[in-house]
Amino acid sequence: MDLIAKLPVVAATIYRNTYRHGKGAGAIDASKDWSQNFSQMLDYDKPEFTELMRLYLTIHSDHEGGNVSAHTVHLVGSALSDSYLSFAAGMDGLADPLHGSANQEVLIFLKKLQKELGDNASDDAVKEFIWRTLKSGQVVPGYGNTVLRKIDPRFACQMEFAQKHLPIDPLFRLVSQVYKVVPPILMETGKVKNPWPNVDAHSGVHLQYYGLKEMNFYTVLFGVSRALGVLESLVWTGLVASLLNGPSHCQLRN
Repeated sequence: MDLIAKLPVVAATIYRNTYRHGKGAGAIDASKDWSQNFSQMLDYDKPEFTELMRLYLTIHSDHEGGNVSAHTVHLVGSALSDSYLSFAAGMDGLADPLHGSANQEVLIFLKKLQKELGDNASDDAVKEFIWRTLKSGQVVPGYGNTVLRKIDPRFACQMEFAQKHLPIDPLFRLVSQVYKVVPPILMETGKVKNPWPNVDAHSGVHLQYYGLKEMNFYTVLFGVSRALGVLESLVWTGLVASLLNGPSHCQLRN
């Protein structure tokens, strides 16, 4: 609980020191919720941004063991490391282009597409761009999931939010167009088990729209959220192990 409570302050201080010339993050206001406090400490006061943070911090807290960061927290915790060390290890696993920084890869891809085709490209032009990308040996970032075999519900939540709050944003319209074009192409290749978009196909676009454009900070945001899931799971795993009088704590946690 202490670590979860401290993370927004630490993350906001990092943001302010790096991008706001050392301006302090300020104190926590107990009358406001976790996301609102975090938004204001980041120096974003718009109610819509606070709503976005409530959505973002909820859907990125996923703690199932199939992803790198969650698995790493469980693994290090199984050796009886404390929550701080276990979470730090998980964040090392989060900071890679196939996991915690995947939404940055999506933004780079979308902006490259936008630069080449403009804001009002036809579906055929987007299809041609996608095919060229695949034939060059690259992937379409933001599509596929190691666990899901259907549209990521976290993508659907973000789509609903964007349709309400940023329907005419050029990058959101491009996300929608890519969503329309890409799955049939991926299915046509016959090589992709899950052609549907995942959470990363959307999240960076929202942050860009509300002015948080510093992409190197996005993984930090992800980490603040992921703490909710992995630390809860770590506590439950330790509790179950301590209640069962059988194999060793370490064996059970593995």
